[in-house]
Amino acid sequence: MFTTVLFYVLAIVLVIASFRVITATSPVVAVLHLILAFANASMIWMLLGAEFLALLLMVVYVGAVMVLFLFVVMMLDVKMETLRHGVKTYLPIGLVVGLILVIEMSFVLTTTWGGVGPAVDMGNDYNNTRALGEAMYTEYVYAVEIGAVLLLVGMIAAISLTLRGRRQLKYTDPAVAVRTKATDRLRLIDMPAQERVDAKSGDPA
Repeated sequence: MFTTVLFYVLAIVLVIASFRVITATSPVVAVLHLILAFANASMIWMLLGAEFLALLLMVVYVGAVMVLFLFVVMMLDVKMETLRHGVKTYLPIGLVVGLILVIEMSFVLTTTWGGVGPAVDMGNDYNNTRALGEAMYTEYVYAVEIGAVLLLVGMIAAISLTLRGRRQLKYTDPAVAVRTKATDRLRLIDMPAQERVDAKSGDPA
């Protein structure tokens, strides 16, 4: 089937892009390959029927987070010599963590490979976004509220940590501005009239 061939093509590109993320010598190239990996993962989710998650991955991660990372990496001009400093020190623990992840993923794949059946026919009128919204705000409403509160606390903490008082600021009191009269802003002064003086002789014209 065409969908099966497309799935394997997207999966191969996803694996290659993920491998290039950790092996690229340039941070910009690594970020671009990560964007490619997210795009392929989004298309795989679209094939599996998770349209909302696929669009969310493209809009949030590819459209916002990864573009921000790309601009930050390009503006900071990260030196690869600095990144490679201390790699040998953390290489053993990195290999251990990677090996644990590979074992866990292999265990999940081997235990569920034979039990995966054909996709369930949900009908033409099935709305994935609506079903996900109903599940989030009915069965998992407390988890959603807790996550929202945590994000709000993190946003307030980030603003509080990065906020610095600016000097030489001029503050305006709206109450004083409303009560201001014309005489407070404009003053008329009586001055005697001046005669035009001839520039050559210095006598009044």
